[in-house]
Amino acid sequence: MSQTDILPSAGSRPTLPPLLTAESLYDKCMALASNLWWSWHPDVISLFRDLDPIRWRQLDHNPIALLREFNPERLEMRAAELVLYSRINHAYRRLKEYLTDIPLWARTNAGVLGSKPVAYFSLEFGVHESVPIYSGGLGVLSGDHVKSASGLGVPLVAIGLFYDQGYFKQLLDINGWQQEEYLDIKAENLPLEPARGLDGKPVTIEIQTRTGRLLVKVRLMRVGRVNLLLMDCDVDGNSPEDRELTSRLYGGDNRTRIRQELVAGVGGVRALRALGVNPGVYHLNEGHSSFATLEAIRERMHDNGLGFDEALRNVAEHTVFTTHTPVPAGHDRFNAHLIEEHLGPLRDELGISPQQLMGLGRVEPQNEREDFCMTVLGLKLSRRANAVSSLHGRVTRRMWAHLWPWRVEDEIPIGHITNGVHIPSWLAYQMQQLYDRHFPADWDRRMGEPEVWQGIHTVDPGELWETHHALKNQLLAFVRRRVSRQCRRRGESDESVEAARNMLDPNVLTIGFARRFATYKRADMIMYNLDRLAAMINDPERPIQLIFAGKAHPADEPGKRLIQRIAKLRHDPRFYGRVAFVEDYDINVCRHLVQGVDVWLNNPRRPLEASGTSGQKAVLNGALNLSILDGWWAEAYDGTNGFAIGKGASHVRDDVTDARDSDALQEVLQKQVIPLYYDRDIDGLPRQWIKRMMNSISSLAWRFSADRMVADYVRHTYLPAAGGLSCDMNIR
Repeated sequence: MSQTDILPSAGSRPTLPPLLTAESLYDKCMALASNLWWSWHPDVISLFRDLDPIRWRQLDHNPIALLREFNPERLEMRAAELVLYSRINHAYRRLKEYLTDIPLWARTNAGVLGSKPVAYFSLEFGVHESVPIYSGGLGVLSGDHVKSASGLGVPLVAIGLFYDQGYFKQLLDINGWQQEEYLDIKAENLPLEPARGLDGKPVTIEIQTRTGRLLVKVRLMRVGRVNLLLMDCDVDGNSPEDRELTSRLYGGDNRTRIRQELVAGVGGVRALRALGVNPGVYHLNEGHSSFATLEAIRERMHDNGLGFDEALRNVAEHTVFTTHTPVPAGHDRFNAHLIEEHLGPLRDELGISPQQLMGLGRVEPQNEREDFCMTVLGLKLSRRANAVSSLHGRVTRRMWAHLWPWRVEDEIPIGHITNGVHIPSWLAYQMQQLYDRHFPADWDRRMGEPEVWQGIHTVDPGELWETHHALKNQLLAFVRRRVSRQCRRRGESDESVEAARNMLDPNVLTIGFARRFATYKRADMIMYNLDRLAAMINDPERPIQLIFAGKAHPADEPGKRLIQRIAKLRHDPRFYGRVAFVEDYDINVCRHLVQGVDVWLNNPRRPLEASGTSGQKAVLNGALNLSILDGWWAEAYDGTNGFAIGKGASHVRDDVTDARDSDALQEVLQKQVIPLYYDRDIDGLPRQWIKRMMNSISSLAWRFSADRMVADYVRHTYLPAAGGLSCDMNIR
């Protein structure tokens, strides 16, 4: 229905367009807020923001929470004041059209998946900061995967857990030490609804263990065209302990972890069945959900009369397994007692012995001293396995080669699909407008095509630099606001608060570092020689400044010490006003940083960075990567599209590697990065820097997009697993 905005006359109640009531206006806004499609559409985001910009920020950009502070009449008044009727109607129509349209890409390429959808399992999903059921890179990757699957029209159902306390809120005390605070998430303020079965009733799943039953209700969250099913144990009938089982992400001990993974894997498969979904593919995003394969085997034995071995082979043919970490601590392991307690009833139905079950999760099946490893189960019960970058593929084949002792390393059946990022979610609106002016008219539907991105070379350097500088100023304003708020909360002096409000200089080379504060990521590497760093920060002609953000796991004391060391730098006169640590890293903080910094720093201890995607987000917005040649950067850097730290080698001793990499970082900063940034022409433009920005965007944006990533999964794993086109399962 086409509507015309009607402005209220002075002193009169606003008049709604014909056939549009206050209630229907409110319902349309709530419908928009109830599908996370809005989260990657800037015009819809701005619509919600305009309703109340202050509350929008205070409510963590949550449109449902915002709308609940309105009633239909108040919303009607506000819409009239701002002339929002046509914007609301236009957004609502676009959402409806999006949901009913089947993209050409899916019709051409998804084939058999239309009747045999992908079931995508992940223990966390980072779709938007207003839905805090993620901790970091794995969750954000899962969220981007789902959003791109929606955009491409790939038939996919996602399965995870609903954490009603989410991941922790990070606060630093006066000494810079990380404190964790868990807040109850109000489910009524999230785009959640009960998942309903074929009978129309809300679905509740039951899982038997040796110590009693677990009840799980299934919640539904809509992410564009994709349904995300979230398992929730806060159910009447569960013990008080079990009602809190899914409260926190990555919280609790090993017993909590195995019960969460039982709910995600076994519960997830049962939820699909209750909803009438018959997957053609099970995609296990990391080992956490590998128990799903055992439940799928049980289903085939029950439904089709298959024996265990035959059902296992059948499930493995339909299973895709993705591993994300070469760090041993990242692979969950459980002892035989925990496995029997939680999988014993399922094992009985499978008709196998405790030894046989344990053998499925062991590298050496008969080794009773070896614990059950979820990654081993995932690798054994899948026929298509992949790492998440080319280098990670080589590392992973070496890491798990003993599972296939009869094969040489190059023939280990683990390939790679390099991660990518969902471009609409991470691209700044100002950059999108610039691309709209210079790229082909339909560029937003062809983001995976390299030709589209060559349009960046037609942009006037001054226009690109001006756009970048505007985003940089937005970032610095955000950081000042956040840090001054941190100072006030800690009860610091008025002078400290005022200093925070005036820290950082938009004309200074700004380097960003933000990620999980695991020690191997070496967040403090730029600080190994503080005197040398101080000299660069205080150079009167060519200074630098640093912005850090990131969380350490609550049990990671070394990671917390890294945060503390960085946070304390602001008290050192040598770094006054030039080093900032932003608390409570999340999608919102990340978005500001990748859109506004000049340089994105990444210096993990090679080869422990499986892929890394934050630097890919920075590429979209013109920031240049300065990184160790690890993960995605090892296959992305060409000498003209960013900067490399070192030569891609590591010593057998970590201390030697760290010292060598630290020297290499300082050298590339002093000899390449800083001189290039400050080399200005008569117009004040760093022409060679801007050229490198253009090279980065044109050579990398299309290659490291989530659209390309999901398309690779479809072609190389999903279709063959569902019985469609055959392909090299090594994905290399």
